[in-house]
Amino acid sequence: MSGRPVKHSVTLKGHRTSISLEDEFWHALRALADRKALPINVLIAEIDVDRGSALGLASAIRVHILRDLQQRLAEAQIDAR
Repeated sequence: MSGRPVKHSVTLKGHRTSISLEDEFWHALRALADRKALPINVLIAEIDVDRGSALGLASAIRVHILRDLQQRLAEAQIDAR
């Protein structure tokens, strides 16, 4: 993994668009889509709808992944008690 952003094309609202994310985020996004049993385009579309206009899509995806990881960590800590 290089840590450099990698561009992938996705379809949002019937249009192709490119998103640049580091490999680590692409892997985490695919894993999240798998856990939710969603196609990756559907997950990205959900993130796109939720992000509002103040945040770029790539940033919104990174924040979404971070929040998911934080939530799972908190749940794991509760389960460990």
